[in-house]
Amino acid sequence: MRDQFKAALAWLPFPPFGSRPPLVPVLRLQGVIAAGALPFRAGSLNLAGLAGPIERAFSIRGARAVALQVNSPGGSPVQSSLIAARIRQWAEEKKLPVIAFVEDVAASGGYWLATAADEILVDRSSILGSIGVISAGFGLAGLIEKLGIERRLHTQGERKSLLDPFLPERPEDVARLERLQRQIHRSFIDEVRARRGAKLVDPEANGLFTGEIFVGEEAVRVGLADGMGEIRATLRARFGEKVRLIPLGEPRGWLRRRLGLGPAAGGELAGEVIGALEERALWARFGL
Repeated sequence: MRDQFKAALAWLPFPPFGSRPPLVPVLRLQGVIAAGALPFRAGSLNLAGLAGPIERAFSIRGARAVALQVNSPGGSPVQSSLIAARIRQWAEEKKLPVIAFVEDVAASGGYWLATAADEILVDRSSILGSIGVISAGFGLAGLIEKLGIERRLHTQGERKSLLDPFLPERPEDVARLERLQRQIHRSFIDEVRARRGAKLVDPEANGLFTGEIFVGEEAVRVGLADGMGEIRATLRARFGEKVRLIPLGEPRGWLRRRLGLGPAAGGELAGEVIGALEERALWARFGL
């Protein structure tokens, strides 16, 4: 409530008490990136949930910049692209610089979000990169055969089924999946090149587009980030000690606070448990 009151005051055309200090809205982008319509994904990052906070961040009168606090292991490439594009649209319209501060991880789609900033700052132990595409699943054909279960699948269109987990893997299905992954990977690479440009240091030799991950100073060395910096200290150094940070975003629910996960809009406890476990598995890929 206190943060909401601060944000409301920032919208006033004149400061309520004395002169207004420098303002920097802070968008917290924490969690797995996924479409909000997916089951048990109430706490996911997606354009539907972030469109409002993004607009508010760039509409605050007197803002000197917009800061992004990024902490995401990735997720949907489409939602990553949509969120980053919306941030850039507002930044260009309002002529405001955007600074990203990476916390634990900005990997895969999380790094895509970070590229929406004009400058990326990290901690010594931050994990960045993983510029690639991954698809994982299970093959249960042998199991259901042992259990005496018969899989029945009927389609119209010979390519309607793709990598059915209850049927043996087919080489033609794998080839189709790899073709899709290559297209998405190319879009990701194009976005990174467009946003980071000449800052990237020998991408091929350093394996920037292989899915490799980089930590802290190494990420700076290869051009995935611009330097080291903590959000409060950095913004105070740039805009003065009286700079006021205005946090924007949704509060986390009790369960997700206990598990150390991102914000959640609500939902049944069972759904939150399943979603939290699935999200925890994604974080675990980076040892977090």
